[in-house]
Amino acid sequence: QVQLVESGGGLVQAGGSLRLSCAASGRTFSNLAMGWFRQAPGKVREFVAGLKWSGDNINYGDSVKGRFAISRDDAKKTVYLQMNSLKPEDTAVYYCAAGTSGYVHFLAHYYNYWGQGTQVTVSS
Repeated sequence: QVQLVESGGGLVQAGGSLRLSCAASGRTFSNLAMGWFRQAPGKVREFVAGLKWSGDNINYGDSVKGRFAISRDDAKKTVYLQMNSLKPEDTAVYYCAAGTSGYVHFLAHYYNYWGQGTQVTVSS
């Protein structure tokens, strides 16, 4: 079992920045793939960023490339999502996810564990 707890969401103006955190606990993490997804009202859950717990195989969704950065701190068992140059269309609930396949997938159903989500609202 893996437990995931997100934090760091909030309200920010367009052009601003936020950093989301995902604290993980439970089983060993060396074979996990970690992902950030988001879901806006009426839309499907969208892949934002992901990496293998080893720190490699980093991938980003096309809509956030060049603006967001994913990283992890192994000692703190925490994954981060640094979000810069935020736009109103980034407004969504952001979810942290963990997958036991060990590979970063763009589709949500490959991930076994999910956090409760944190709201990010970007005002224009």
